[in-house]
Amino acid sequence: MENTQALKREIKQLMVENLMLQTTAEEIGDEQVLFGPSGLGLDSVDALQLVVALEKKYGLKIPSPEVAREVLRSVCSIAEAVAKHCGGATARSEPAPQAT
Repeated sequence: MENTQALKREIKQLMVENLMLQTTAEEIGDEQVLFGPSGLGLDSVDALQLVVALEKKYGLKIPSPEVAREVLRSVCSIAEAVAKHCGGATARSEPAPQAT
């Protein structure tokens, strides 16, 4: 569970740094809608920058606009996609101990 929270914090920080948001990472809610006037207010340019940043940091490739709409819905949906892509672990986590 702590890995999930750490991943969400990393994603929020990545968003603030890459999208030059006028808000802090702490002010972004995990379930907050990211796009449109009722959410954080991100637009299509932000979406492109976010896709590039996620691929660069986590190796997460988003193959189509349809997938992007699902993945980029909220910090939680991004974290879920990153965790699934990374095999359930965050990019910085230690490798699982080997069974002997």
